[in-house]
Amino acid sequence: MVDLWAAWCAPCRVVGPIVDEIAGERSESLDVFKLDVDANPEVAMRYGVSSIPTLLMFRDGEEVGRVIGALPKARIEAQLDEALGARA
Repeated sequence: MVDLWAAWCAPCRVVGPIVDEIAGERSESLDVFKLDVDANPEVAMRYGVSSIPTLLMFRDGEEVGRVIGALPKARIEAQLDEALGARA
């Protein structure tokens, strides 16, 4: 999962700790990366990301899901499970 964020983004500061918590809980089965869109605008453009925070979910190098906005942990986990199959 890739967390696209920016330092100036207030909703990103809400989602960041949630992503960190999920990363810790699923460290055996899930790789989590954080990507600053200000430092890496070409990546955001390549994936059509126009709003942050955005979480991109990948399986075998292919995008299989995305979460846009500051959603509660339960909603993020539900979308993660749906995109990646039962517990990632």
